[in-house]
Amino acid sequence: MKAAKTILLALCALAAAACAPQGNRMYKLHNNAGMEVTITNYGGRVTALVVPDKDGVKRDVVLGFDKVEDYYPENNETDYGASIGRYANRINQGKFTLDGVEYSLPTNNFGHTLHGGPTGWQYQPYKVVEADARHIKLRMDSPDGDNNFPGAVTAFVTYTLTDDNKLDIAYEAVTTAPTIINMTNHCYFNLSGDPANHSIVDDVLYVNASHFTPVDSTYMTTGEILPVAGTPMDFTTPHKVGDHVTDFSYQQLKNGNGYDHNWVLDTGGRIDEVAAEFYCPQTGIDLKVYTNEPGIQVYSGNFQDGSVTGKGGVVYKNRPGLCLETQHYPDSPNKPEWPSVVLRPGETYRSRCIFAFSVK
Repeated sequence: MKAAKTILLALCALAAAACAPQGNRMYKLHNNAGMEVTITNYGGRVTALVVPDKDGVKRDVVLGFDKVEDYYPENNETDYGASIGRYANRINQGKFTLDGVEYSLPTNNFGHTLHGGPTGWQYQPYKVVEADARHIKLRMDSPDGDNNFPGAVTAFVTYTLTDDNKLDIAYEAVTTAPTIINMTNHCYFNLSGDPANHSIVDDVLYVNASHFTPVDSTYMTTGEILPVAGTPMDFTTPHKVGDHVTDFSYQQLKNGNGYDHNWVLDTGGRIDEVAAEFYCPQTGIDLKVYTNEPGIQVYSGNFQDGSVTGKGGVVYKNRPGLCLETQHYPDSPNKPEWPSVVLRPGETYRSRCIFAFSVK
């Protein structure tokens, strides 16, 4: 049994891609419905996600690069497809206090700590624990003091591909000392499969949220929770991303340079209730997002500016992909009235996100 598993793991790696430097590889998952997902252990990243459109044409609907080494920060400093940790999104000024002790983290975004800091888990290799045609389980061993976070953390990310075209992502983590954790996936979705010619502004978004957390001009949450009703933040009725994304007369869109905000979900943590839905009329591809998390960060690719060349030599221009990051709210460690992100010894952090694809 052990020998068979070893052979299966090797075949999976060889079929997916050639070995990259530092032991980082690509692994391919596939199902019986024509969906394929390629994942690298470097940063736990989804590098390709292929689904059939309304005409049966297979489309790669995520941004990324052709080779593992293209994801290394010295080549391209991006979060494409990454498993983010320890803390997704921003921590104000890189500081938080836990059990009376103040921690100071390295800052990397407008004076704040973003996505775990300059060497967050998206820039570190995960270990492959299990891998076959339908799932891959990755492990991150994060030492005490990793980017100045307390506690040694062991985290797992498990990607599972189902026959009904769902990519189920499960996160778990334990710690040796009190710490904070907030993991997410950072895929940029372009459901046309043609980011060279199709911006996400023409695609339709629904978010199951009647409130959001506003930000200041440095993209930091203010601590308020405001209603979306009557504002460009209202996606409770589906409409095009581009309907209001550049309406900078609305201060929040000016502050975010478009959509780069956390929505407070109305799902109550119910994994069977749609948190968000993204639809491309051109291809008919529809993406529904399910999660047990209280929030979802919607980022409309505002800072993509043509400076990055991705898969197949495609230049990623402005707003080539939409991120739907299930999460706890940004800067929750400094806002005790919000759902807690504290993890203590003896506890297990669990988070789940399902990307469900279909056609209309």
